[in-house]
Amino acid sequence: MKSTLIAAEQLAALSPQGVLIVDCRHELTDPAKGERDYRAEHIPGAVFADLDHDLSDLSRVQLGLGRHPLPSEAAFSAFLSRLGWRPGLQVVCYDASTGALAAVRFWWLLRLCGVREAAVLDGGYAAWKTANLPVTQEIPQRQPTQVSVHFQHDQVILDHAVIAGMHDELLIDARATPRYRGEVEPIDRVAGHVPGAANRPFTDNLQADGRFKSPTELRKEFQSVVGNHATEQVVHMCGSGVTACHNLLAMEHAGLAGSRLYAPSWSGWISDESRPIATGDA
Repeated sequence: MKSTLIAAEQLAALSPQGVLIVDCRHELTDPAKGERDYRAEHIPGAVFADLDHDLSDLSRVQLGLGRHPLPSEAAFSAFLSRLGWRPGLQVVCYDASTGALAAVRFWWLLRLCGVREAAVLDGGYAAWKTANLPVTQEIPQRQPTQVSVHFQHDQVILDHAVIAGMHDELLIDARATPRYRGEVEPIDRVAGHVPGAANRPFTDNLQADGRFKSPTELRKEFQSVVGNHATEQVVHMCGSGVTACHNLLAMEHAGLAGSRLYAPSWSGWISDESRPIATGDA
């Protein structure tokens, strides 16, 4: 069973009956593009997951939970049931590339439910195509199941007051450095970062070919950011709780498991204008 990353060739060698493949392609500026691309072609046997409708609950945005609030346990259970998932079944999720992000959100949601048999396709759909592996337009008809999953609530932070009151923990922001510094803000209404947060852009986890760096290299780089903090004291954030999952995956792939997610992230933090904002590298 794969629990962090899987290569395209490894995925191609798996028995179709022994794996649930989930296409998570998504474009923030064109939310419908992911499903269009899926219907045009996809990895054989893959089903589709939509970031906005399946991996988030956008009806809760007004509650200050960020742009991509987490789905409820019941909704996520129903989604997994529709996909035909069952405990113990290997899950492989993929995006257009591993620089895209909905697949790592799905991977982390499964982790939040205690599911270990889940991996992200290293290099994403681009790696599959580069390897000249088969694609199809056929939409698979999977047999639904009836499953009920429960979130491990100690692995996620929803309360902004917990973030504001952190002393011993380390908050790591996965957004690009110009956004972290407050120099640009293409998505949210306010630029900057949570005071005290460190910056580790998720793109630093990748090699030039779009695949993840080696566990050894990732471990060295994250340890330079984490310092003397235990991994259980590390909390990840980003713009809306999606990109941050990339750093969670990278740390686990490096053998640094146990960090948590501040799910509302920046878009949730700035939902209250009284919360402080930092700019620059401080």
